[in-house]
Amino acid sequence: MLTTQIIVAAILVVIAIVILAGKGDWLIAGYNTASEEEKAKVNVKRLRIVIGTLLLVIAPLLFLLDDQTDKPTALCVAEIIIVLTAVALIIANTWAMKK
Repeated sequence: MLTTQIIVAAILVVIAIVILAGKGDWLIAGYNTASEEEKAKVNVKRLRIVIGTLLLVIAPLLFLLDDQTDKPTALCVAEIIIVLTAVALIIANTWAMKK
């Protein structure tokens, strides 16, 4: 199980670095399929910060889950990830939008 966690966490970190470096806009769901008019409404630099940071925060949370983790702890980690994702979506739809 630990090997899977390391692989998934490493993938998340690599994707976060690519996005934060400005080379991975096509990895951001919704932004990559948006029309040019919709893309013009988004501050892409801020969107990169939000999504990249989210991925960097979620990656270490995966290490809280292993074969020895009891169900309440696993559910708590899942809830934390869901809340973080919801907060990131709210920030992406407010702070990352052009006025």
